[in-house]
Amino acid sequence: MTVNATPGTLTEQQTQVLLGPISPKRVRNLRGMSHLEAWDVRRQLIRVFGFDGFTIETQALELVAERESRTGERSRWTVVYRAQVRLTLKAVDGQPLTVFEDAAAGDAVNQPSLGDAHDLAMKTALSQALKRCAVNLGDQFGLSLYNDGSQGAVVLRSLAYMGAPVADSEDSEVRPEPTPATPTPVPQQAGTPPQADPPRPGAAPLAGPAERQAALDAMWEAARAVGFTDGLPVQFQQSFGHPIEQGTPAEFRQARELMVGGAAA
Repeated sequence: MTVNATPGTLTEQQTQVLLGPISPKRVRNLRGMSHLEAWDVRRQLIRVFGFDGFTIETQALELVAERESRTGERSRWTVVYRAQVRLTLKAVDGQPLTVFEDAAAGDAVNQPSLGDAHDLAMKTALSQALKRCAVNLGDQFGLSLYNDGSQGAVVLRSLAYMGAPVADSEDSEVRPEPTPATPTPVPQQAGTPPQADPPRPGAAPLAGPAERQAALDAMWEAARAVGFTDGLPVQFQQSFGHPIEQGTPAEFRQARELMVGGAAA
């Protein structure tokens, strides 16, 4: 195959791939929320730029929090890291093309091993930061998924490389990026202890703190196992009609079963 490129630029073939829609096979969908796996982002970087066509550098990796909780003689660990990553892209002749930097936080909740908790939290933070860098490359790296999960190309063309500008008639409708809902505080009467989880109209009685926390931790652990931590808050709100902070143990267990079942499928 002929590679047509000016030194220090993308080839025609690279440009065509980057401007095309993402393959549905690469999109993971759990209960209506779409995202890419971090390993697939690396695979696509290799496909488009080559094994030596990019570098991924960790600019910062910081421990944000480490918490131990004990039940009898057993310890469980919750760890949070923040990562900042730099993605550098190269042309086929080795000259640098561009650099992207971004940051993300990652957690590991209720882990029985402190080492595993640190490892999982670091890996999650680094993976999320890489995906945020790569999304600047457009639809092949998940940009369209921010538009309500669309798998159709949203960039279409770029005047830097080819063709006329995108016409209004062919442009995608822009929808807001999903964001977790913020629960409305419930006023407390004077002299009464604050409620961590205010009851909703028609909701079942509040469970004990230990039962609720165990179900919540299990749900987040399942979300991390399938790479769905970013999308879980929005999807939970859409599925149950209220934010995670107001969820019940039964809802947490149902959400976990859906994610575990989706991963098994």
